[in-house]
Amino acid sequence: MNKILHVNSLIIILTLIMCACQSKKEAIKLPVGEGFLNVTGGKIWYKVVGAEKTGIPLLVVHGGPGAPHDYLSNLEILANERPVIFYDQLGCGNSDRPSDTSLWTVARFTDELEQLRIALNLNEFHLLGQSWGGYLTTNYIIKYGSTHIKSLTLSAPLLNSVRWANDQRIWISQLPQNVQDTIIKYEASGDFSSASYQEAVMIFYQKHVCRLNPWPEALNLTFQKMGLEVYSHMWGPSEFTLTGCLQSADLTPVLSTINIPCLLTCGEFDEARPETMQSFKELIPNARLKIFEGASHSHHLENQEEYLHTLRSFLIDSE
Repeated sequence: MNKILHVNSLIIILTLIMCACQSKKEAIKLPVGEGFLNVTGGKIWYKVVGAEKTGIPLLVVHGGPGAPHDYLSNLEILANERPVIFYDQLGCGNSDRPSDTSLWTVARFTDELEQLRIALNLNEFHLLGQSWGGYLTTNYIIKYGSTHIKSLTLSAPLLNSVRWANDQRIWISQLPQNVQDTIIKYEASGDFSSASYQEAVMIFYQKHVCRLNPWPEALNLTFQKMGLEVYSHMWGPSEFTLTGCLQSADLTPVLSTINIPCLLTCGEFDEARPETMQSFKELIPNARLKIFEGASHSHHLENQEEYLHTLRSFLIDSE
């Protein structure tokens, strides 16, 4: 009788182990390559690299708003040990571009991210948001919780628009006086299509958006595929001139509720200034901050090897 009970117990244990292994396998099963997904307002494009890898997936959320994923494509290097997932938010890149400004809201983009998670059956994943993507991923956690999320990486994040705007004024004050005067002149007139204003914008970008010369092709692709309607409606005519619906956006009051491991990164000359990133770090209970010397907003490109090493180590530590 005892032998029968013992055998039955073993069978039950083995069955439970097999079921657990099967569930784990199913949980990380992902589509291979590129695809499209219906979301509120249209179809979005996504891409899975390294779908066959067994590591916990990394979901990458781009900035802008309206700056498609291409400039972050070097994160594919991490797919040698885990799936890496990219997508273009509605209105830019390879996704649909409907002409409906009612779609360009934080709430809809947040729901879009959840729709993608559900469609890909991501029951356990790491989340990375760059620039505006940092705002979006943080808002996502506030709305949907962090049950499925192992860690959050905020790479040069926007978290408070007023603070962002003030930081850009600090950087602008260090530009040549004639460039400062040009920016002030055209912000006052509202003539943002002026060649002089655009030249001043590029001088700023070469110092604080990407300091590489020439710019990497991946970054050029992002600018070529920009969703300008989204960017203009939600942000404005440039990184430092805020006129859109995000100009008063602020998540600092809720940063203390983030209860998962969090990595903040920025460059020494980043639009997301190191002083501001340090203040955000102090608001997040389980956060660390990495500042990349000599780099700017594109520090993941400018200091690629160091950035990927930092990110890879953080992901492993968070598992």
